[in-house]
Parts: sequence; C-alpha cells; structure tokens
Amino acid sequence: MAAGVKTVPKLIEVALPLDDINRAAGREKSIWHGHPSTLHPWWAPRPLAAVRAVLFAQLVDDPSGQPELFPTEKEQDRERERLFGILRKLVPWGNTTNERVLETARAEIRESWRRACADNTAHPRAAELFAPDKLPVFNDPFAGGGAIPLEAQRLGLEAKASDLNPVAVLINKATIEVPPRFAGRPPVNPEVPANRPLAAREWRGAAGLAEDVRHYGKWMRDAAERRIGHLYPKVQVGPEMVRERPDLKRYQGRELTVIAWLWARTVRSPNPAFADVEVPLASTFMLSTKPGKEAWVEPVIEGRGYRFEVRVGAPPDRGAAKAGTKLSRGANFRCVMSGSPIPPDFVKVESMAGRMGSRLMAIVAEGDRGRVYLPPIPSDEAVAALARPRWKPDERMNRDTTNLVSGRGYGFFTWADLFTPRQLVALTTFSDLVGEAMKEVRRDAAAAGLPDDAAPLRDGGMGATAYAQAVSVYLGLAASKETAFLVSQSRWRPSEGKSAPAFGRQAIPMVWDYADVNPFAGAGGDFFGVILGATKALRNLPSSVAGRATQDDTTKQDRATGSIVSTDPPYYDNIGYAELSDFFYVWLRRMLKPVFPDLFATVAVPKTEELVATPYRHGGREAAEKFFLDGMTQAMRRLAVQAHPGYPVTIYYAFKQSETKGDGGTASTGWETFLDALLRSGLAVTGTWPMRTENATRLVGMRKNALASSVLLVCWKRPTDSPSTTRRGFLTALHRELPPAIARLQTENIAPVDLAQAAIGPGMAIFTRYSRVLEADDSPMTVRMALALINAELDQILSAQDADYDPWTRFAVTWFETKGMEPGSYGDAETLATARGVAVEGVVHAGILEARAGTVRLFRRDELEPDWSPETDNRLTVWECAQHVARRHEDGGEMSAAALVARLGDRAEAAHALAYRLYGICDRKKLTDEALVWNELVQIWPRLTELAPTAREGARRPADLYPAGPSAL
Repeated sequence: MAAGVKTVPKLIEVALPLDDINRAAGREKSIWHGHPSTLHPWWAPRPLAAVRAVLFAQLVDDPSGQPELFPTEKEQDRERERLFGILRKLVPWGNTTNERVLETARAEIRESWRRACADNTAHPRAAELFAPDKLPVFNDPFAGGGAIPLEAQRLGLEAKASDLNPVAVLINKATIEVPPRFAGRPPVNPEVPANRPLAAREWRGAAGLAEDVRHYGKWMRDAAERRIGHLYPKVQVGPEMVRERPDLKRYQGRELTVIAWLWARTVRSPNPAFADVEVPLASTFMLSTKPGKEAWVEPVIEGRGYRFEVRVGAPPDRGAAKAGTKLSRGANFRCVMSGSPIPPDFVKVESMAGRMGSRLMAIVAEGDRGRVYLPPIPSDEAVAALARPRWKPDERMNRDTTNLVSGRGYGFFTWADLFTPRQLVALTTFSDLVGEAMKEVRRDAAAAGLPDDAAPLRDGGMGATAYAQAVSVYLGLAASKETAFLVSQSRWRPSEGKSAPAFGRQAIPMVWDYADVNPFAGAGGDFFGVILGATKALRNLPSSVAGRATQDDTTKQDRATGSIVSTDPPYYDNIGYAELSDFFYVWLRRMLKPVFPDLFATVAVPKTEELVATPYRHGGREAAEKFFLDGMTQAMRRLAVQAHPGYPVTIYYAFKQSETKGDGGTASTGWETFLDALLRSGLAVTGTWPMRTENATRLVGMRKNALASSVLLVCWKRPTDSPSTTRRGFLTALHRELPPAIARLQTENIAPVDLAQAAIGPGMAIFTRYSRVLEADDSPMTVRMALALINAELDQILSAQDADYDPWTRFAVTWFETKGMEPGSYGDAETLATARGVAVEGVVHAGILEARAGTVRLFRRDELEPDWSPETDNRLTVWECAQHVARRHEDGGEMSAAALVARLGDRAEAAHALAYRLYGICDRKKLTDEALVWNELVQIWPRLTELAPTAREGARRPADLYPAGPSAL
C-alpha cells in the first residue's frame, strides 16, 4: 500500500460468496443471445458474472476496515452478508442490464470512494487522486476480448483498455468506445422516420446504432445474394431421388434451400491398382445421429470408382458409419476401393504436393420440420467449381508455431488455403460491401441531420462520416466473424444437425470432412444471423460512460496513472493470440483499414513484442521463459507504480494444473514464472481466489490434467521499507497465520478442489510482505520453494483437523489414506488403532470396519447399514455421518441428504470438514470418481443446510431411499 495513503481492506481481500459467483459464471457459458462475446470471437473470454463480482468487491470497503460503524465481528459479518446480497443479485446474466440492481452496486462503490476521499484530504496529491465528485478511471492493459473494461464501464467507471493485438483493440473499441459516443441517437436509416414520437426514449443507449447495424447488415446480405446467389443454388427434389428414397415423396417437385454442402477431402489411393482414384478422407459417414432421425452416407463401389448415397435410418454397422474411412486418431485412413491403409506420411506427402482434393458427400437442406439429407448432385459440384475469387488473403501462415493451424502440415501455406474458392468469393463480396454500406450510411446520416463533415471516427468525429464508420465497424466485425463459418475447417455435427465454426478450441484443428455452409440459408453461418447476433449484443452494452481503447505495448504504456486496474495477462505459453488472430486480421485489415489506418498499418498482427513464452521466437524454451519473465516483470512494475494507491490491483491468471518434475515433485512453470515476475515488480499478493472461468470446470477434467480454473490475485504495491526474514521466520508466520485463514475459507465453502489454490493467497501474502526470505545459505527463497512450503503447511493443517474427530473416525481417515478401500493386515490395523487410542474391535463395533481372517477393510458406502440412524447409534462416528450424507445425495438427491443433515445436529459441521479431508486424500491418490463425490458434497452443503428444516419433516424412511445395487464407491 502506498505510503501516506490511508486505505482500508476491500471486500475482495477478506471474503467472497465464491460459490454464487462461480455458479453464475458457469451458467453464463451457455448464454449466447445478447452476450458481448458474440460480437466477434476471442479466446478464453472472462465471464461477465465473475468480472462484475471481482470489480465490485475490489471497489467496495470490507466492514472490518470500518470499526466505528461495525465494532464487533458479528456486526461486520452482518454487513458483509448485506454486501454479499448485492453481489448475488449482481452476477446473474438476467441482471446484466437491470438498472435497479446495477445502480445499487454503483451506489456502494461511490460510498466507499467518498470515504476514501474523506480519509485522504491531507494527502499531498488529494486533488489529483481523491476528487470526491469523480471516480478514478479504470484501466486494463491486457484488454483482450474486453470483458473487464466493459464491466467496469457498466459499474460506472470511465474505462480505458489497451492491447498490443489490433483485433483485440478493435473489439474493445466496439464495446466501450464507440457506443457511448453515439448513445441515445435515433437510427438514420430511411425505414425509421426522423420525427418518430418519443424517439429519445425509444433509442436509449446504443439501440439506435444497433438498429442501423441491423438495417445496413440486411442491405449487405440482400446485395450479396443478388451478386453471388447463383453460387448457392436451391436443390430440386426430382422423381429419381424419390425412387431411391421414398421418404422424400412429399418434397417431390419442390425446391429446398440448402443449409450446407458436406465435402470430404481426397487423395489418390496408395494402392497401385487404384492409383488413379481419389478416395475420401472422411472422419465419419454419419449425417444425423438424433434418435429416429438417423441418416448416413454410404460409399457405393462402381467398377473402378465409387459414388456416395445417403441412407436414412440406423446404419447396419453403426461403428463403421461413425468411423467413416478413419482408422485411428490423426491422418490414418483406409481406401474405400481396396481397404488398404492410408498412412499419415502418405497423406502428408500428397497434400503438401498440392494433390489433396475434395468431393461432395451429401447435401443438407431445410425441410418442413427439420433437416433433409440428400445425395450429392453433380451440378452442385460444378457450380462450386465455377467460383473465381477476385481477391484472397495470400499472407503466409507462420510455420514455426505448433498446434495453432493443423492444416499447415497438409498443404495449407497461406490463409487463403483454408477457404474454398466459393467461400473466398462470398467473403470478398461481404468485405467489399462493408465499404459500400459505409457510403450508404453517410448519405442517410447527412439526410437525417448529422453534420456532413469529414471528421473521422478515429479523431473523435461525431458527424455523418464518423457515424458511417462506426456502423461499418460492426458490419466489418460481422463479416470477419463469418470467416469462421465460411471456411473448410467448419465441421458438421451429426448429433445436433448443424455446422460448427472453426475455433472449437484455441486452435484451428484439421478437419477432413467439412461443411460448406450457405450464408443465405437462415441457419448456422447465415450472414444476417450474425448481424442479428451483433445487434442484440450491441443493445446490451452499457453505452453510458466514456471509454477508450488503444494499441499499446504494456511494458511501455503509461496510461494507467492513478487508475483502478484489473487485468487478464497472457498465460505464459497457453494461447498463441497473435498467430490465431491473423486468421481474422487479414480480412479486417481489408475492410477497416480506411477507418483505423494506424491500427491496421502492419501486414500481420505484431508478434515480436507479444508477452508469450514462444520458443521459436526467442531461440529456445529457456530464452522464451526469460523473455516472458523480464517482460511481465516490466509490465507489472509499471502497473505497480501507476495504479491508484487507494485500491488493490486484481490480476487473473490461468495455467495448466501441474507439470511433473524429475525430482518427483510437481510445479507449474507458467504459474511460478508469473508469480516471480509479480514479486519482482514490487507487488505483494494479499489474496488469491479460484474463479471458475475456464471451460474445464468439472472434476472429471482431472483425468486430462485440465482442472485448473483461473486464479484471481489481489495485489498491493509492497512498501519500500519492507523487512527481510529467514526461512524459519517465514515458517513461523505460516504456522501462526495460515490455519485461521484456511478455517475461514472452509467456512465460506470453498470447493475442496479449489482449496489449495485459495490457500496460496494468505500464504503468498506472508511471503510477499518481506523484501526477501533468506535460506540458510543467505540465498533468497524461490517462489517454487515458497509454494512448496505453503502446500506442506496446508497438508498439516488439514491433517491436524483430524484431532477434532472421534478416535474411530481418525482411525478410518488414516487407514483410508494408507489403504483406501482395499484390505490390509490385522497387525497393521492394530498398530494404527493403538496409536489412535482405540482397538480394532472398537472400530468394528462402530460399524465402519470389517475384520476377517487376519485382514481388515473399511466398508464401502453401499455396504453400510441402510437403516442407520444417528439418533440410535451408540457409537456415532463422523465417518458414518459423512458417508451416509454422501450416500443419501448419490441415491436420493438433495432433499434426502438434507433430511439427514438436519438429524446430525452438531455433527453436521464435522461431517462437512471431513468431506474436505477426504477430497484431499482422493486427489492425492488419484481416486477421481471418489474425489468427485466429496467435492460435489462440499459444494452443495450450503444448499443442504438451507433445505434441512423442511426436508426433515417430509423425508421418507432412510431404508426406502437406498435402491438395490452398489453406489458410486
């Protein structure tokens, strides 16, 4: 915290209703209509729910810092719960534009700001830093997709965003900069009369701008169809089709709109007998796997060739139809003519030599009540072959990167190679029409009364020229987004009956059979559909407070002086933003360079300065790590110096969960390197919160080592006079301060899977309060060692909590930690029991252990007494309580488990704590399914206690709730 500035703890440093925030963030992942992320693709976007919650908690005082108002812990807890209530209303998607909810949150932010101003009137820079009539400016120096500055703007702060990547800057301009400039204006298109009554009320925020985007987007769509509609013909169902497929009889003589043409890439057969036949590389022959609506492609051999037929109904060999011609993962196929394998090396040689082609497999059309799957029509293949693009993005792909564009290994050298000629014609047509639409908008804007001046949007213009350019920004973004649909990496999803755009993950994977979608069909990839999505998102933008987006190198930028900072920096080497965004940049540059010439001055996205540890750019992994560490240190140092001294800095960071090291330990290189950079910059960590903001949020992700959420770090600038300490001093502080912090986290119901990450916060708060922690040889302690000591202390804390359990439960926990549910020798059990002050027979009598023929084992949950009752058990154990609640939840659901929780009385909290302990054991022993049971139980525990009073009265007899058969354990 800055010297001379009086600060109080912020809510985010003390407590968060994390479960509510994570739940809302998870639900938001399935929301598309009206979501700002639908304006244009970006990678790893932050859920708005999590961002809003973090910003609110970052800006609002915790009651512990207001002893004059809340002198006791009970009063502080009550006030904290009131703030939690505001947060819980703030995070649901349905309240994103609820002005009543938002204004309540803004009022709390302003009240905390007024207190900060009053406390710092004597500060020498009070007039600059603590002006009570104006909140500080917000700044995000790694703005990316723009969620953080957007939500800061929604909470009432003037937002500034910067990024090195021009695509990211453009997205931020579209969300925080352009809408406020034209907020409240009615549309200019001639469909809406200028003198319409109550126009100002009807066109609040960006609604008028959105309506013009809709109108001129429709104009673009109609103009494009007039020019190139012949390349997307309808299909006529003739009598020959009906003879082959009686199910098509009702469509005979009708023209159906084609949704997509499905193609398979081809190479010549490696079998010499069929070397002149181009055979398909199809990853599946299934067109629809919906029950009762199955359809599939059958290759029919005819002499020395083959043709594709479309069959309806379940295929006789579902496995073969599902596999297509693919033999295994990667480019392993079989020849449909001979059955010979087509190995990856053969596919690579043929494709890199330019000998990979495509063949139409099927046509998907729109029927009366769903999709109609039709066989390929030769004339449709001929029409597609007629397409001759006048322009194409010939910029070469970077061939040094890994796993960004898989097709580079299969003959794709330039960005244009990812598109078919017909797709290139369509995309160049749409991109040409952006410029033409801009002229239409300017003419109509001048006619509607806007100043007919030449002041451009980039210079702050407000007239007809600037407004036309503003509309063109959204039209250009829509045309750019269309490239993810009109591309030969677009897949067909048989389970859903629709196409899937490129970038299903943070890469462009190779697609062997692709969907060539119709941009005029009104289905997935329809251009006007993309426009409508943009207008819905635009209407939901706050558009009230000014915003500014600029292109800056964060290691050099100086726009954050006196600003509140929350940011989401690059994740070491997880995502290659620059290489990926070139896919869009080559099209955006063609369309919008006249609007933002400086932003699109380079041929490709800048890469050299990008803060990502990319080995090929820096001569190896070690040099790349050094580049990342030095650059991130410099960037964080600038933030530490320039951030507002009255507020903490919040930083999101996501990383792979762990990498196994040769010494048997685990570490995360990106995580350690980032923390090291953070500490070198002069920032001190005062809190960490695991935020469920990534897609891999289920515990089953552990099987793929993909569990890690984002971790939010709360940081203050470390005072220059911070003392140093020794390893012993650090350990002493850990022993003293970490246990109550962990107890608080458990009370707040942090999921067990997140507890280790949450514990880093108070642990690193201790480590970073010192200028240095010295080892015995006077060398400074590394971040890796500090993390190891924090984790070891956490294990000790959780183990020490066993002392609160009855001795039989302590025996069961230690035995489970050693043997799991497997049998062990009676002698080992007796030794352990003696150490715990019990006898093996006593544990047997407690009903949780079986002893037979010199061996013992713990009973599985499904073996425990189904009629067990905590009221009548004469040797009640916490182990039984936890296991029976888990069993109730598995077999009978929440109400059944809640009914039992109500009957446990004081033992309920002990059972809750034991669930944490058991999760930790299962996690270390890699018992994934069992870990899932305990993680879920902890997460729903607040719900169980909430339901308990009513569940107790209406619960059925316990024995009735257990169906026959084993439980998950």
